[in-house]
Amino acid sequence: MGAIGPVNPDAAGGPPGRQPGGSPATLPAVIARTPFTARARRELLFCLIEVPLGLVLLALPAALSLEGVVLQLLSTGAAKPARGWLAIGSLLALLLIVGVGIPWAGRRLGVVHRDLAAGLLGRRIAGPSPRRRGHGIFGRPGAMLRDGAGWRAAAYALVKLPVTAAEAYAVALAALGLAALSYPFWWALFRNHPAGTHLQPVTVLTPFGGFGVATFPGTWAAFAAGAVMVLAAPWVARGAAAADCWLMRAMLGPGRLAQRVADLEESRALAVEDSAALLRRVERDLHDGAQIRLATLAMNLGMARERLENDADPELRELVDAAHQGAKDALADLRNLARGIHPPALDNGLPDALATLAAGSVIPVELTAETPQRPAPAIETIAYFCAAELLANAVKHSGANKISIELAGRGEVLVLRVSDDGVGGADQALGTGLAGLSQRVRTVDGQVHVVSPAGGPTQVAVTLPMHA
Repeated sequence: MGAIGPVNPDAAGGPPGRQPGGSPATLPAVIARTPFTARARRELLFCLIEVPLGLVLLALPAALSLEGVVLQLLSTGAAKPARGWLAIGSLLALLLIVGVGIPWAGRRLGVVHRDLAAGLLGRRIAGPSPRRRGHGIFGRPGAMLRDGAGWRAAAYALVKLPVTAAEAYAVALAALGLAALSYPFWWALFRNHPAGTHLQPVTVLTPFGGFGVATFPGTWAAFAAGAVMVLAAPWVARGAAAADCWLMRAMLGPGRLAQRVADLEESRALAVEDSAALLRRVERDLHDGAQIRLATLAMNLGMARERLENDADPELRELVDAAHQGAKDALADLRNLARGIHPPALDNGLPDALATLAAGSVIPVELTAETPQRPAPAIETIAYFCAAELLANAVKHSGANKISIELAGRGEVLVLRVSDDGVGGADQALGTGLAGLSQRVRTVDGQVHVVSPAGGPTQVAVTLPMHA
């Protein structure tokens, strides 16, 4: 069978100078084909939208200048005290617009720029970390004033000015080229005056200046100039779009520290998920391999023991009995080991696994589980072992008569709460099992909150993210 792949080398992402069959394409063919590809059209559309979008934020300084002119006109005919108040009000308004409006507008426009790059160019650029929200009348403006990502987004509009000029140049090349290409087609319709009529030449605009066309043969010179501009515009647009995306990644994306933290969080999540998947595979291998072999061995030894019941050699019967009991003990230990690695009940979901755990408790357990969405497998495993550890601690140390387990999903947060009516006094700072519990939970940015006064009751709340 032959391999099936994209026919268009541009769509395949390969180099534009190679034909689908593998032979190098000629440079004129590549130049002639590029303006008519979907990628070229998207890049030109990107430049067309980015030109006015890149100038939006620069309208704020113009608004500030206009406000200053208006206030100056108002204060000209006002009394001296009124001029002072107008000056103070103008200064406060300028500070408010500059310190709050520019970072705010920069963040909002940054989202539009990144979405445009992702939608038209396929360049996905991560956004900055969320802005810290202040509290109170002065806290919120202060938080906006200290918003580094917002100021970087505002600076992007200034730094981008040369790129905006290149994007505008690419759009102008395409527009002027298309206009010049049309000269031979409309000339006979609008320049069909009687002989002897003197008409001014029609100007053809090019990047290097304009020239006049006075006769129909001259329209083909305009056509040639238009063809050159149309063929050159996509390459200019491609370079401008690439430069714009580089600036977006540098100034509209997360900072270096935030990006490093995001990369580490992603690596940690992958490591946690891989670890959970590995443990599930180990549990299945033990269940499908070693446990089955031990069970078969125990059955064979049991059958051998039955056949040796009437045998006259008591030592042989004792050896077979000991081997049979050893096989059963080893099978029980292996099952407990596999259950400790990954409980099979988790395959049906965390609520069912907790129900199985509660059913095996010597103290009555009341279970309540409300999870609108299922957490990630790694989170389910951590929550299950947290519940098992807390249940075991309550059975051993609390002297409780009743235990309650509550599981609730709230958006992107999973909350596990285990309570008992025992003697209390549990403290995770004493190095008990609660300390190990906290370490397990912190691997996924979870939290453990313990309330256990002397005399009880004890309540332990474990907060976990839905995804590692």
